[in-house]
Amino acid sequence: MKLTKKDILGIKDISVEEIKLILDTAESFIEVSTREIKKVPTLRGKTIINLFFEASTRTRTSFEIAGKRLSADTINISASTSSVVKGETLIDTARNIEAMNPDAIVIRHSAAGAPHLLARMVKQSIINAGDGAHEHPTQALLDMMTIREKKGRIAGLAVAIVGDIAHSRVARSNIYGLTKMGARVIVAGPAMMIPRDIERMGVSVYHKLEDAIKDVDIIMMLRIQMERQQQKIFPSLREYSNYFCLNRNNITLAKDDVLVMHPGPINRGIEISPDIADGPYSVILDQVTNGVAVRMALLYLLIGGKS
Repeated sequence: MKLTKKDILGIKDISVEEIKLILDTAESFIEVSTREIKKVPTLRGKTIINLFFEASTRTRTSFEIAGKRLSADTINISASTSSVVKGETLIDTARNIEAMNPDAIVIRHSAAGAPHLLARMVKQSIINAGDGAHEHPTQALLDMMTIREKKGRIAGLAVAIVGDIAHSRVARSNIYGLTKMGARVIVAGPAMMIPRDIERMGVSVYHKLEDAIKDVDIIMMLRIQMERQQQKIFPSLREYSNYFCLNRNNITLAKDDVLVMHPGPINRGIEISPDIADGPYSVILDQVTNGVAVRMALLYLLIGGKS
């Protein structure tokens, strides 16, 4: 089986079979990152543009590393160093990049739907690296890869996603992906951070951390996305931490072999205590490692896997 899509825009539009293909392909690329010379010639001669209009450490770096480990030429463009600061529109930026004939464009943008717009406008493959509070498909894929790697399966597991659900593109993509793959998904957070009618996405909703994580297999903690909030929606970070920080006391409610995940960046002591973030339950750094493999897989399947 091969990907029939030109673009990867969201988990909502990816089938279970395609998710499995991506994860299986990513597993085959894990070994490359353990070699002394971490490079294969798979995408030699291909050019990938990383177009980031929002700050990023893990996603941008892992896309760059993924491209280079496949021997592609990778070009990084940020908003502060592009002609956007001179008033150029996103469409004009993309069309100018298209005229240089790259093979793929990876885009992160604060506006929901920006990657979808580019996908309609240019011939290159577009990969969504996060658009507003909409989706972050590659994060969900690496999360699913980590769960499958550590648990051997996704179907039948109970996964609690806790925190700022309303503003989290990571939560949205994971809900789509995990429910498709047969997991039971629970979301939890203050009432003002839970989208209205989110139950329609097939999840259970709790407003207490302790209720949400009871007997679950996976706990995925999210940071509070202050940059996306239009107004202050809780009194203080300390109050939020008192009720929703994962720590050594409340984690005992979950299963004994629970996995703790976080997409990063971590706000230590707010949504997760340092001893949990760095403790035996944590697979946070495994997520980062798997992120490179997942992005290698997507680049290969989109622009190299057809030959």
